[in-house]
Amino acid sequence: MSTGSDYPALMTARRATVWLRRVAVHLGAMHLSGALLVLTFLVTPGWVDAYGAAPADDPTADLPPVMILLGALFGCVTFHVVVQIPAGLLGSWLGRRGGVLVSYAVAVAAAAALTLVFLWGVVGVADAAELTALWLDYMARAAVALAGYVGLTSALRPRPARPFPGVEG
Repeated sequence: MSTGSDYPALMTARRATVWLRRVAVHLGAMHLSGALLVLTFLVTPGWVDAYGAAPADDPTADLPPVMILLGALFGCVTFHVVVQIPAGLLGSWLGRRGGVLVSYAVAVAAAAALTLVFLWGVVGVADAAELTALWLDYMARAAVALAGYVGLTSALRPRPARPFPGVEG
């Protein structure tokens, strides 16, 4: 029985190393895109500005500002896990043969669809104008963060070895 190598354990270890490297690259890219997403919230979304507009008899008017920030952070983490990570993985997997721009386009397209499902199905935004405004806000933030994800995974993607010109192998 021939396995294609005299040392099958060496080939298994090499495959495991390649697999672990790929996992490490994607984990690093996920953390980078999450950090970029959080940094995009330095530009506050419009719905945070509406915090002080609540009437005095509204029970949510007594909500401390830290709860607004925690809510935004929870929404950011949820969006990252539900939309960004799957879109980044899908973009880097489907676009791996087409280059960086194809990977980015696939990731943004997947994020656009997942964001719409997230806002409409999970968050429960039913008003079309509000849904459009939130979708555009989240997509602008996701596009920046996905650029970091796809850029890092593309930069660290293993390339096939090419022989030197004029050298016969």
